[in-house]
Amino acid sequence: MFGRPLLRFVRKDTHINFMRGRFVGLITSAVLSLASIGLFFYPGLTLGLDFRGGIVVEAKTSGPADFAKIRSTLAAHHIDHASLQAFGAPDDVLIRLEASDKQATNDVVDTVRHAIAEAQPGSTVLRADAVGASVSSELFRNGMLALGLSLAMILAYIWFRFEKEFAISAVITLILDLTKTVGFLVITGFEFDLVMVAAILTILGYSTNDKVVVYDRVRENLRKYRTMPLRELIDLSINETLNRTLGTSSTVFLAALPLALFGGATLSGFAWTMLFGIVVGTSSSIFIAAPLLLLLKRNERT
Repeated sequence: MFGRPLLRFVRKDTHINFMRGRFVGLITSAVLSLASIGLFFYPGLTLGLDFRGGIVVEAKTSGPADFAKIRSTLAAHHIDHASLQAFGAPDDVLIRLEASDKQATNDVVDTVRHAIAEAQPGSTVLRADAVGASVSSELFRNGMLALGLSLAMILAYIWFRFEKEFAISAVITLILDLTKTVGFLVITGFEFDLVMVAAILTILGYSTNDKVVVYDRVRENLRKYRTMPLRELIDLSINETLNRTLGTSSTVFLAALPLALFGGATLSGFAWTMLFGIVVGTSSSIFIAAPLLLLLKRNERT
């Protein structure tokens, strides 16, 4: 009695023919990924402070923020190219400034602090962060290197644990997941910074784990059902792991959802990207990775 799960997303004897729609899944994924690549080049990612360089000042005003007055006051203090953004509560303001070599960061932050206090007396600066141009370019290179190395290590791991067909299909699927995530970041306008690199690496790890679960069952069934056609065997494996896949995805999704809704400007972008990655990673395990595996191993069984 205690061994039976309290909740099942699908019945134990479910027999969904996932491979019937394999070509639709592959074509849809390819189109979305190509569109995401196009969005990467135009209009492109919104680079965050880590990769763009500059100064970010977070302030809390006394009452709802008067952006026109704050902007004019900053201009009066010779800060003409400030970008103002509302986030969270009506009295929360995010001010972005381009990196300056002519004036020390502390002087700029002090000027912004005085300008905000002058525009709306009683306002306070909560935080101020600054990154130089040379540091930001190095951080960008290191972030891209981390993504490339993670894909290479995943390829090596799956190749060692399974076979080359499994590894190739998994890495192709992860690249498709990665491009869709980039498209999501462009469309939503979330800043691409080191936090987003961490989100993407987390998505890649989660998606890899999800695919390994399905691949493990495929490998077991390859030994168990030696005469079963590969298409039927992959469908069987997906159905047998479907409850586990949906259960894990739902748990991670529900854990990230409060951060997306109530995490504020610092965490909401990370959380929404995670939610998107969970949905994409789970669906790609079924509709992309499995069909690719079927195409790569189609000559082994009829």
